[in-house]
Amino acid sequence: MKKKIILFDTTLRDGEQSLKSNLNTQEKIEIALSLEEMGIDIIEVGFPMSSPNDYQTAKKISYIIKNSKLCGLARCKEKDIDLVYKSLKKSNNFRIHIFLATSPIHITTKLKTTLNKVIEKISFMIKYARKYTDDIEFSCEDGSRTPINDLCLVVKTAIDAGATTINIPDTVGYTFPQEYYNIISSLKKKVDNIDKCIISVHTHNDLGMAVGNAITAINAGARQIEGTINGIGERAGNCALEEVIMALYTRKKSMHFFTNINYQKIYHTSKIVSNICNIPLAIHKAIVGSNAFSHSSGIHQDGIIKNKKTYEILNPQDIGLNKTKINLTSKSGRAAVKYHMKLMGYKKNTYDINQLYNKFIKLADKKGQIFNYDLEALAFNSKIENSTEYYSLIYFNIQSNSNLSIATIKLKCGKLTKLEAATGLGPIDAIYKTIIKITNYNIKFIQYVLTTKNNTEESIGQVNIKMKYKKKIFHGIGLSKDIIKASVISIINCLNNIWRSDQVQKNIMKINKF
Repeated sequence: MKKKIILFDTTLRDGEQSLKSNLNTQEKIEIALSLEEMGIDIIEVGFPMSSPNDYQTAKKISYIIKNSKLCGLARCKEKDIDLVYKSLKKSNNFRIHIFLATSPIHITTKLKTTLNKVIEKISFMIKYARKYTDDIEFSCEDGSRTPINDLCLVVKTAIDAGATTINIPDTVGYTFPQEYYNIISSLKKKVDNIDKCIISVHTHNDLGMAVGNAITAINAGARQIEGTINGIGERAGNCALEEVIMALYTRKKSMHFFTNINYQKIYHTSKIVSNICNIPLAIHKAIVGSNAFSHSSGIHQDGIIKNKKTYEILNPQDIGLNKTKINLTSKSGRAAVKYHMKLMGYKKNTYDINQLYNKFIKLADKKGQIFNYDLEALAFNSKIENSTEYYSLIYFNIQSNSNLSIATIKLKCGKLTKLEAATGLGPIDAIYKTIIKITNYNIKFIQYVLTTKNNTEESIGQVNIKMKYKKKIFHGIGLSKDIIKASVISIINCLNNIWRSDQVQKNIMKINKF
């Protein structure tokens, strides 16, 4: 029989501690609603005693969230506990989460007290909190570095006092999986009242063990996992809940556990947290990174095209993504080229795969990543490899004040030279409008990304853009010490890709006539 794993999200509390600036109330509400929609069991909305904003935000969230249980953090102090209750009392279902350090280093150097006094305080504060709710979680801060006999004594005391969930945190991310397994299994064996509570774990990623420790703890008997979306949190971060969720889902035949998660909301929630917290996802981040379902090796691509299970253990649709990405690079084989041509609707008899592949490899070695419009040009325009750029920059000037910018741009357009100017809300908008005047292209900005190389006074700005034209997405890249110039170059680069695509379509129409 499968057993349920309770998912406790602390993105709004532990996750926020890692941010350069605090989230405002509306941002926290948006994240909380997304967590609820995803099916998270318990949402830790904050530490009400830490600031008036935390208190007010928790209070507002308590009126909005209906399905997930809400939780607030409190030290072993009456005022902290009172404030958690006041902030969450309007909620249909809430928990008070109390913590106190239990390891020797914390007790002697931070608390400057003794284990016996710590135990007395734990018992008193849990009983105090019970007047507000029966749902009390107690966390043994730095529990993984607490001697096992001391930990057993603390846990037994907390359960006797009325705690219904006992959390054993690896607060500093020090513990290895086998050590964590031994801690949880020892508690199960040695604490005689352990069956009266749910064992929880809160793992940090200082040594990269957070998810591994959480999975190991489940196998040892833990039934609640605490973590954050995308693994954000103090120092190296927390256990990434999306990774635990998909590990349990993917290995469900060997791990007999389940969660109440709406899997198809995982990617959406991940992006919301990333955008609101202004923490970009690493491209190789497990489950939700942009490369998680991307394939560049020709051998891998051939396998994926024949059967996705050859190189993908997860289905991207399960987490709310549309499809697998088959990247076109110099590492790609003929199978990937044919796959992309088929996606664009071209039959095998409309092009020569050997000639196309040879051209493709030469261009990929020069350019790096190849896009579908490049493939079309290679297949149907014999001049593409040696063609000069149709659009090239002759001159540009930007003048800006506090409200508006004016861009003046002179381009060489084939054999012609064109000069235009336009006003916009900022330099990029002005450049964009001027370019439309010159080219008459009905283009739309989809994405503008600025990055810097070297991070010194001599830094080079790199601008990557995406534009939509005739239902296709085109890419452009520009490099310069002047980011405005880099922006102009990237747009012109994109324009040349659009122009070549138009020429290809004209060639295809001529071919079809004959």
